[in-house]
Amino acid sequence: MEYHKHFAQNLDNIRQEGRYRYFMPLEKIMGKYPKALWHDEQKVKEITIWCSNDYLAMGQDERVIKAAQDALASQGAGAGGTRNIAGTNNLHVELENKIAKLHFKEAALTYSSGWVSNMAGLSALSQVIPDLIYISDAANHNSMIAGIRAAGTKKFIFKHNDMEDLERILKSLPIEAPKIIVFESVYSMDGAISPMEEICDLAEKYQAMTWLDEVHAVGLYGRQGGGKSDEFGLSDRITFIEGTLAKAIGNVGGYVAGSKEAIDVLRSFGHGFIFSTALPPSVVAGASAAIDIIMSAEGKVLRMQHQKQASRTRERLKEEGFPVKETLSHIIPLMVCDPVKCKEVADILIRDYHIYVQPINYPTVARGTERLRLTPSPYHTDNDIENLIHCLIDLRNKEGQ
Repeated sequence: MEYHKHFAQNLDNIRQEGRYRYFMPLEKIMGKYPKALWHDEQKVKEITIWCSNDYLAMGQDERVIKAAQDALASQGAGAGGTRNIAGTNNLHVELENKIAKLHFKEAALTYSSGWVSNMAGLSALSQVIPDLIYISDAANHNSMIAGIRAAGTKKFIFKHNDMEDLERILKSLPIEAPKIIVFESVYSMDGAISPMEEICDLAEKYQAMTWLDEVHAVGLYGRQGGGKSDEFGLSDRITFIEGTLAKAIGNVGGYVAGSKEAIDVLRSFGHGFIFSTALPPSVVAGASAAIDIIMSAEGKVLRMQHQKQASRTRERLKEEGFPVKETLSHIIPLMVCDPVKCKEVADILIRDYHIYVQPINYPTVARGTERLRLTPSPYHTDNDIENLIHCLIDLRNKEGQ
């Protein structure tokens, strides 16, 4: 069997559909975020990044880098193994204590990524509660879907942010049946915010646990940066809060926070945790330093500036008549609704205008809803915003659309 023919055919298919994924070779410039260098085939060009999930530029903060460098110098590069064998050190313990405090929880557990924390954590629960029923929002992230599938128990999907549909499902189940509602606070592609208080009310009414993904909200919302559950004062009503160290915290890794017993269960039964190498000391130290900043008065100022620039960008796009999907979060979907056109617009923006924004196509979003996903930061200046608007207007005029 000539396997390469299958590989080639499938790759050709997604190229023709306009959803082949190209990876942009960028070189970040320390101290100049959101500027970066684009290494194209001809030469190196300075561009402005408009789609990074390093929302607060913690990945380039000198204090975060210093903490990582110090840990690298004092403890070396690798963790030495899984947490159970040789991979746990004092830095892991300190970081997990800070994460628990960030989310007003008793304990926390770190993983190699946010994807793994959702997948391993959710699947582990069915080992402890064999007949656990998962009730999942239709727009949940792939990692949550994978975790629920791996659990292998009964599941129900409720319409996105539809509380009537959620209650319909809950009503259909025996009150004594073990169940968990799985949802996000800020949905990454639409920027939609979940009706968290209503979900908590329904969970308590029908005796269900809750699993909240705060990945795109941690560091950006709340009194101390704990996300939307912090902002709404609902942290104590959520059973599990999952998050990432790779976005607003500017490093890599994921985590889950909850009660001591709940986290011990994930630590003891989650295969994705047990058999994965621990995060290296430098990453753990860098993430810990970033959380210190996020929880400080400086972090509050950063959050305010972040929201200000996100709002300004959204309003300017709307003023100029661009098809922006209405959201109340920092994520701004600029709708294109055609995969080929979406890629073409992104290519022109970086080639001719030195603006980098990645096209978002299927399967990340549904077919026909392709978009450019803009993520302003506190460090995008008013001039950056106006330049973006000017370039989009110029492109629209040239394209006649």
